[in-house]
Amino acid sequence: MSGFLAVLVVVLIFIVIFQIAKASEYVSILKGEKKARQQNNRINGFLLIAFLVLGLIGVYYCNELLKGKILGEAASEQGDSIDNMIMWTLVITGIVFVITQILLFWFAFKYQEKEGQAAFYFPHNNKLEVIWTVIPAIALTILVAIGLRHWFAITSEAPKDAMVVEITGKQFNWLIRYPGKDGQLGSKFFKNINDATNPVGQDWDDNLNKDDFMATEMHLVVGKPVKLIIGSRDVVHDVGLSHFRLKMDAVPGIPTTLWFTPKFTTTQMKDKTGNPDFVYEISCDQMCGAGHYSMKANIVVETQQEFDAWVAKQKSQYALAHEAEGSGKPAQPVAPAEPSKDSTQKAVAAL
Repeated sequence: MSGFLAVLVVVLIFIVIFQIAKASEYVSILKGEKKARQQNNRINGFLLIAFLVLGLIGVYYCNELLKGKILGEAASEQGDSIDNMIMWTLVITGIVFVITQILLFWFAFKYQEKEGQAAFYFPHNNKLEVIWTVIPAIALTILVAIGLRHWFAITSEAPKDAMVVEITGKQFNWLIRYPGKDGQLGSKFFKNINDATNPVGQDWDDNLNKDDFMATEMHLVVGKPVKLIIGSRDVVHDVGLSHFRLKMDAVPGIPTTLWFTPKFTTTQMKDKTGNPDFVYEISCDQMCGAGHYSMKANIVVETQQEFDAWVAKQKSQYALAHEAEGSGKPAQPVAPAEPSKDSTQKAVAAL
């Protein structure tokens, strides 16, 4: 019933608009088409100027209101330079935006149709076209070059002392693997994947895999570079690290990498933001299916001592897998909860 009423309201609105348009057309005929058109142009001209002024005020107000409040300070050393690049990009494009919008609306107001004023036909001007083509091309080339410099910086070879973390996308969660004491990740093969015991397909014949361990959240050390080795088990995902100002595609069969250095621990960020529940988050920034919205994981940035204590509590995936195989009871997916008697009775009654 509510749907029918909504459709009816929409139809009535269209009828009202149509009748107003027809009435306006009749008024124009009575007044004279030219006079009515000029009057409408004057009204539209004033409305355009009002829209320009209110729009610019709104842009300035929103900028002042939200400046620094959405993501706050960048939490990585690389993020500072990326924030600086974005600021200059916004300054340059913002100046161009303001100038062009003022000219656009002012010209629409100033050069509206008037008695005794004819339009000037201006079909071509080589000098003007060169100016508005070359200058934007140079500006955009500079901005692209700056962006590429930052891109090459975060995708270049990480420092030798960088810790290594592998993160693999899977509909709809992240699989995080750490190397053990040897500091090297073991090899893997997609045919070895087993959700219960071997979620990333580690090769158990490779001794480097014997001490690798999996985690449900990513732990990083403050002030220490970290290299992420990124992949996907199914479709294209994207590792989004908004607090660190970084992101990178996770592509099936094509490992990608990036590295960065965290600046603040999670505890420090809680103090900086005034939010006791603050967490660094890994999001999926590439539409990957129906559960895309829920594909998240947490990052814990801590001191070296806290990180070492956490690592000491972890058990290698090799040990966990072989314990499950030895027991003859590999981990099983959680069974769906049984419906309560009340809900079953209600369902039967509804049928």
